[in-house]
Amino acid sequence: MSTPPLASGPEGPHALRPLLATVLDALAAGARARGGPLPAGGPDAVAARLRQAVGEILPEHGDPHAVHTLVRALAEGAADPAHPLCAAHLHCPPLAVAAAADLAASALNPSLDSWDQAPAASALETVVTRLAAREVHGSGPAVDPDALVTTGGTESNQLALLLAREALGPTVRLVTGANAHHSLPRAAWLLGLPEPVVVPAPSGTLDPDALAGTLTRLTGPVLVAATAGTTDAGLIDPLPGIAAHCAAHGARLHIDAAYGGGLLFSDRHRSLLTGLDAADTVTLDLHKLGWQPAAAGLLTVRDAHDLTALRHRADYLNAPDDTEAGLPDLLGRSLRTTRRPDVLKLAVTLKTLGRTGLGTLVDQVCARAHELAALVHEHPGLELHAPPVISTVLFRPAGAPDTTVAAVRRALLTEGRAVLGRARLDGRLWLKATLLNPATGPDDLAALLHLVAASRATLVEGHTP
Repeated sequence: MSTPPLASGPEGPHALRPLLATVLDALAAGARARGGPLPAGGPDAVAARLRQAVGEILPEHGDPHAVHTLVRALAEGAADPAHPLCAAHLHCPPLAVAAAADLAASALNPSLDSWDQAPAASALETVVTRLAAREVHGSGPAVDPDALVTTGGTESNQLALLLAREALGPTVRLVTGANAHHSLPRAAWLLGLPEPVVVPAPSGTLDPDALAGTLTRLTGPVLVAATAGTTDAGLIDPLPGIAAHCAAHGARLHIDAAYGGGLLFSDRHRSLLTGLDAADTVTLDLHKLGWQPAAAGLLTVRDAHDLTALRHRADYLNAPDDTEAGLPDLLGRSLRTTRRPDVLKLAVTLKTLGRTGLGTLVDQVCARAHELAALVHEHPGLELHAPPVISTVLFRPAGAPDTTVAAVRRALLTEGRAVLGRARLDGRLWLKATLLNPATGPDDLAALLHLVAASRATLVEGHTP
């Protein structure tokens, strides 16, 4: 039996070219078979179709058609974030240039745990992380910013708490708003920190007056975590006021901008992040409002010295004589060891689109959200929660109980007709549309609302849509 071809090396491109054609054909065939934003039938039906299509996953003898079979089956059963009616989560349609760069990263397969495994990738990561750090924290004699590449918001938030613990001690108390992402209190638990203090967020954002009162009462070191782009509604905490309270009380500040950080690219919306530069650490996640394939997270730090807490020694990766001789030490750039070059797709996207191109995409999805909110407001059978801040719109069938709202969402999912999320705010359940597809148009928005209204009529009134 001949050795299967490798993806890299001199013959790599030759081996990949026909496989790439096979993959593209399978993706197209799967999308046609799916026919919508989500496979129809619900979990059991999707699983049954997949098992039937795939067959035996480890046959005695290999299947030369396995790539086409499995990719087609996965595409047929996928939720397609590029479909205009797939708008539930912070799950963006990736840019083609970013996906192409990801192919190159997979083929070359560098690992950023030692320089000799990733010479150019490590240098590129330095360029991109320093750029990201300056974008967030600024530059000048008062700051020495840096950034780490992470798998996303959860890892970034965990690292932010770890750095706070190392800077302030094991008794540091996390203070968050009731609107904070679940990964923050979970990280406090994981790191063995004291029970977090939760500050009310009655309007969906952290209450600065309540925060000030909390900081006055607490003793000992404190880490305040604010949010720039909540998962439920895309709201942004009053960052300047929060930063002022932290400065007045000597509290460390972390801002989870996993969603909202992409607004930095937009001249029109960047001011929504005023105060971001005051944070000690900031979470960014460009597989949300950055159109990257997952994973594409960053943690920026205002003071690069904070990252010394992550330094670690393993002689086979960063022996002292190697680092003294000038080989870069990469082991302190992550808690992971083997680490793929996710920075490549970020760099390709930044250079291909530029600030203007990325800012245009941000402006487009924010504009679509305002258009959808206007359509909801004008619709007699729907209720709007509030005007959008970023690109998330919450709405519900007017006068419907929560059970009906939940049933409408599940019916659309099971039928494979639309993908909407859910959020509980103000004591009620809302449908959530997170618009991250710049190609979505007015007709798509109208179609989404028609499906919701028709589904409600079918479920509640017995009408046929």
